[in-house]
Amino acid sequence: MSMFCYQCQEASKGVACTAAKGVCGVPAEVIEMQDLSVYLLKGISLYSTKARELGVENQDVNTFVVDTLFQTITNVNFAIDDAVNFVERALKLRDQIKDAYVKAGGSLEGQWHDSATWTGSNRAEFTAKAATLGGRIDAPNDDVRSLRALTLYGAKGLAAYAQHAYNLGHQDPAVYAFLQKALAAMTNDDLSVDENIAMVMETGKFSVDVMALLDKANTEAYGNPEITEVNLGVRNNPGILISGHDLKDMEWLLAQTAGTGVDVYTHSEMLPANYYPAFKKYDHFVGNYGNAWWQQDKEFESFNGPILMTTNCITPVKDSYKDRFFTTGVAGYPGTKHIPEGNGNGKDFSPVIEMAKSCAAPKEIETGKIVGGFAHAQVTALADKVVDAVKSGAIKRFVVMAGCDGRFNTRDYFTEVAKELPQDSVILTAGCAKFRYNKLELGDIGGIPRVLDAGQCNDSYSLAVIALKLKEVFGLEDINDLPISFDLAWYEQKAVCVLLALLYLGVKGIRLGPSLPAFVSPNVLNVLVEKFNIKPIGNVKEDVAAMMAGQ
Repeated sequence: MSMFCYQCQEASKGVACTAAKGVCGVPAEVIEMQDLSVYLLKGISLYSTKARELGVENQDVNTFVVDTLFQTITNVNFAIDDAVNFVERALKLRDQIKDAYVKAGGSLEGQWHDSATWTGSNRAEFTAKAATLGGRIDAPNDDVRSLRALTLYGAKGLAAYAQHAYNLGHQDPAVYAFLQKALAAMTNDDLSVDENIAMVMETGKFSVDVMALLDKANTEAYGNPEITEVNLGVRNNPGILISGHDLKDMEWLLAQTAGTGVDVYTHSEMLPANYYPAFKKYDHFVGNYGNAWWQQDKEFESFNGPILMTTNCITPVKDSYKDRFFTTGVAGYPGTKHIPEGNGNGKDFSPVIEMAKSCAAPKEIETGKIVGGFAHAQVTALADKVVDAVKSGAIKRFVVMAGCDGRFNTRDYFTEVAKELPQDSVILTAGCAKFRYNKLELGDIGGIPRVLDAGQCNDSYSLAVIALKLKEVFGLEDINDLPISFDLAWYEQKAVCVLLALLYLGVKGIRLGPSLPAFVSPNVLNVLVEKFNIKPIGNVKEDVAAMMAGQ
């Protein structure tokens, strides 16, 4: 195997996964084939970027680039047949956009990058080509490779959010154009380090744009998230457990299960669906079951009913619930059932619903409630109360602890930080990182909960909006003058997208952990430290003391 993968925080030994499968469980042959599909995206993007300059806008290319990047995110798709299918589609689409470019008056003269010219006709040839790529991002040196990795992995997260927005009828042609420009630029070894840094920052800019687009798509479709008490217990009806990030799938599932006697529960990153007004009209929408994605093996087993994975994060599926496991969208797992697209009429979840009717009710694993729904509109509505608390000294500091959760015990750091933070501090959170502390009894400050959950990882945008609103209210010139510290957890590429968005917005002094990305070279890390004061997480007590002191 020629796999070399270091795109997630759990890269083997903090360096890279190089064995028969990744730490994530995805087989090496799948990762290699996904690498080839991304490689071919660069060739597609060379043609499409030039064709766009001639007035050619190809929607098939736009959506394919987004879907392909998304399916290569950690823990999205484990199926080799799906990976091969993306390569086959990439080769066909590359020919189509090349022909469109030529038809529009483009010239094929000169030397084109191999990603624009290589061709293969079967899986054996695909496998042989993937082996020559070696899994590493092609670059003239480690620093350029590191910068291309930041751009590529940020672009993967950006693509995921763009797809969610597209599923709700919202898109931005500028986002598609940027993704293709960035992919095409990765074939240009003449770009300087400074030009590659500029591309990284542009990725941050479009990360902000696409998260704003998705926020608009979600809130226009389902209303602004509201402060909500979410039930953690179960009822006696059979149920369906839905996980992942795609709210359109949530909408379809709730509508199709209405009146069937089947309850619906969220898991992990789908928890924030409980905060949207449009979903609250369904009395069979019970609440949330379980915790973060990495605990799904035990929690899916005890749930008893079918599980629907709309996106990442999938862990290796156990035999005890494999026959109840469904995927949809770009997610996939070998030997499980897949719900296809609905050809414009919505997806048909009847196989999931019919299975649920024959299953036992979920086994109760906890009781009680948790509170969430503190996205930017809700917090803005509470702005006067928050500002008064800051001015009176009741709130001394906000600590943003957003991002991803993961399996390693080093992530207990974030639980201990939450416990260690003094009573005059408030945690702002989004993403599944919150499961490290969102069920702790941390109290409130004058009725303001000490953990304010904005929602999914893409709702980190809400946290940025809240910070910018506070900057405006307090009349500050610099966002870094606010009493806000950033202590972020990362795991996969959507977290890279969020990080680059924050850097683009000028946020400095971010703590990042539980380890720094393996794909960042020492020189690039030095640039990030010097320009943005990025630092690794450290000792809990020392970090808390420093954050409370504004350091």
